[in-house]
Formats: sequence, structure tokens, C-alpha cells
Amino acid sequence: MKNNTLEINTLNFAKGDGLITAVVQDADSGTVLMVGYQTLEAIEKTNTTGQVTFWSRTKQRLWTKGEESGNALNVKDARVDCDQDTILYLVDAPAATCHTGSFSCFGSVASFGFVTGLFQLIKNRQAALPDGSYVTSLFRDGLDRIAQKVGEEAVETVIAAKNDDKEDFINESSDLLFHLLVLCAEKEIDISEVIGRLRDRS
Repeated sequence: MKNNTLEINTLNFAKGDGLITAVVQDADSGTVLMVGYQTLEAIEKTNTTGQVTFWSRTKQRLWTKGEESGNALNVKDARVDCDQDTILYLVDAPAATCHTGSFSCFGSVASFGFVTGLFQLIKNRQAALPDGSYVTSLFRDGLDRIAQKVGEEAVETVIAAKNDDKEDFINESSDLLFHLLVLCAEKEIDISEVIGRLRDRS
């Protein structure tokens, strides 16, 4: 993030007794991931590093999200609200933003936010190739096998639709979407590119 993204001099720290509310949102899905607080120093560090840094009211110190877990919040854009006392950070979100392991601190979200989190998990598996993982076996088999699985799941989804079985259709659609995400990773196409194209077409 560029240092001039935020006009710090316009921020109203007085209303929050020296703190600014920071809302963190996934840039691709719009899912609200978490809410924290920032001092002037935390905002300046965020501007410099490009990763969201907060002020811990409990520990009374600065902390950068991901400094222990590795789940950093990389800033793509930042906006200040009309009252100048809240910052909205649009970020590239990790698979698990919350310390509980959830994509969002507000619980399970049935949206593209979960899909982007799942895609990141798939890419992590692609990089590490852990033994015993189904995703690992797909990547090791290569493009032809992954593409074949997408085709198989597409056919099974159509059959489920024709059979008018709602649960079967949901299951097969889930399998199709999952394998399509694996195929995107194999082709080095980020799911945000697909979501962006859908957004453009809408």
C-alpha cells in the first residue's frame, strides 16, 4: 500500500480517545473479516509495510496480524469514512483470518468469501503437497487428471439436476466447484480473476 493512501492528518482520533476503528474486509468477496483498533503509530506502520497493524487494548502494544500465525492481511486499498474516525481496509485475505481458524471472525459465511478461503487452502496444499491429502494426489496426477475430474463432476451435476434430487444436486455442485478451484490453481489462475470477470459482466 502506498504511504499516501490515507490522509492521516484528516483522521479524528479524539472521538475514540486516541484510537481509530479499523474494519477489515476481503477485497474479492466483500466479506467482513474482523474489526480492530489503531493508533497513529499502527496506521503509519500499516502504510509502510502494507500489512494491517493494530493496537492491542489488552496487551497495550502494536501487533501485526499474522506475526505469529502467518495469516497476514495484505492491504489492497484503504478508505476513511465520512466522520474520519473509521478506516476500511480491503485486503487479500488468508484462509483463516480468525484465531479460531475461520475465514471471518464473524463465523461461517456462505459467500464467495468462503470460496476464496478454500482456494487459498488448495493453493497452500499445492505448494506443500502434504502426504495423505486428496488435493495432493490431484496435483501429483497433473492437469489431465484434474481436468478429467472437472468433466466427470460436471456430468454428474447434470444427471443430478435431471433427476430432480435437491440434495444430490447440491452435493454434485459442491464437488464440481471444488475440482474447478483445483483446476484454476493448476492453471495458475487466481479465483479472484474469475470473480472479477463475473463482477465485470454483472
